[in-house]
Amino acid sequence: VQLVESGGGLVQAGGSLRLSCAASGRTFRTYVMGWFRRAPGKEREFVASSGWSGASTLYADSVKGRFTISIENAKNTVFLQMNSLKPEDTAVYYCAARDIRAGDFGSWGRGTQVTVSS
Repeated sequence: VQLVESGGGLVQAGGSLRLSCAASGRTFRTYVMGWFRRAPGKEREFVASSGWSGASTLYADSVKGRFTISIENAKNTVFLQMNSLKPEDTAVYYCAARDIRAGDFGSWGRGTQVTVSS
């Protein structure tokens, strides 16, 4: 499984960004796709996840109502739409994948930097 993120950048507080994750290497029908982030000096944390069909979406409390995860199946691409960004959203964002039967996310992208200025 290969995951390649894009779409990060610098944005002012209150702005929006859309991250993309291009997935390849297998079929993903039985996979759960996720977004995680790691802020400077902090542990990696869960942001959002979704089943490949778009069902069973989950969000961290800190991003509920502001971020939306979606999947374009035909293009094997996972998106994270981020609105009303805050400086505390600054982090490296990682795309991840796991088989629905697995407990942990076993495949990871290299990450994309998101910086939100105040």
